[in-house]
Amino acid sequence: MRCVKVKEPGGPDVLEIVDLPEPGPGAGQLLVRNFAAGLNRADLLQRRGLYPPPAGESDILGLEFAGEVAAVGESVEGFSRGDRVFGLCGGGAYAEFLVVDARLAVSIPSNMSYESAAAAPEAFYTAEDGLFSLGGLEEGQTVLVHAGASGVGTAAIQLATAAGARVIATAGTAEKAAACEELGAAAGVNYRERDFAEAVAGLTGAEGVDLVLDLVGASYWDRNIDCLRVGGRMVLLGLLGGARAEVNLGAVLSKRLSIIGSVLRGRSVEEKAEVTARFRERTLPMLESGELKTVVDSILPLEDVRQAHERMEENLNTGKIILRL
Repeated sequence: MRCVKVKEPGGPDVLEIVDLPEPGPGAGQLLVRNFAAGLNRADLLQRRGLYPPPAGESDILGLEFAGEVAAVGESVEGFSRGDRVFGLCGGGAYAEFLVVDARLAVSIPSNMSYESAAAAPEAFYTAEDGLFSLGGLEEGQTVLVHAGASGVGTAAIQLATAAGARVIATAGTAEKAAACEELGAAAGVNYRERDFAEAVAGLTGAEGVDLVLDLVGASYWDRNIDCLRVGGRMVLLGLLGGARAEVNLGAVLSKRLSIIGSVLRGRSVEEKAEVTARFRERTLPMLESGELKTVVDSILPLEDVRQAHERMEENLNTGKIILRL
């Protein structure tokens, strides 16, 4: 099978396509013939040697797949050869075949292509978990979504809006801010032209937001705290702006804030199965009905994997970049 391997830690030029033996499914697993893979920031970090795969997972890049069942392992029920499936994996999605725990596979709705399905797992699982399971977002509340034009951001805007919450989203260009509003955000704020904390104050009558969904980290810390209302929550999902910040604990205490950190890749298969089950119950019906949609920025062939990584590193994408296998 063809797959993408990292020759050595470095830039996109270290990515190469190689041939490896096709894997086989063990008990409780599916062998998936993969047709599409979604790109994630974790892939870029792994390529640079900064985010190794969890123990026991494939060192082939890629966390999101969409394809068809090629073989079914022992004790697997509910799936047959030829079924269209997508889902999350700990690694291995930049490959023509991959093995995945059957509990992490989701049937692809008839209205979704392989490419649109591959854009769903990391974005919608992460957003749903951050907004509701961790963030406790409720109808009528206001959430500030950073990186609103990213895969997670576009999913979060739609999910929060569908739940009856008000969304303020940040993005790095006027076009991306407008895209956030088209997805349902009450306001898209171009952070390069306007301080987002000042914008939030103006949009909330200086009361602040109930929840901040943050993928940036250290460089946004102080302004995120300023944006939160008394009793507010912040769910930290990424560190694009750095991992170290000087923290004013007094503000955390006086405003009675909750700060919650989360990653998805390092969780156990059992935990990922629970996240997948919640997605099936809550979000999949809305994707199937068309109320929600995956936002696909671009689709490139596997041979253009270096170009795909460059596009993500330069923050040119709105929504997901997909590799077609």
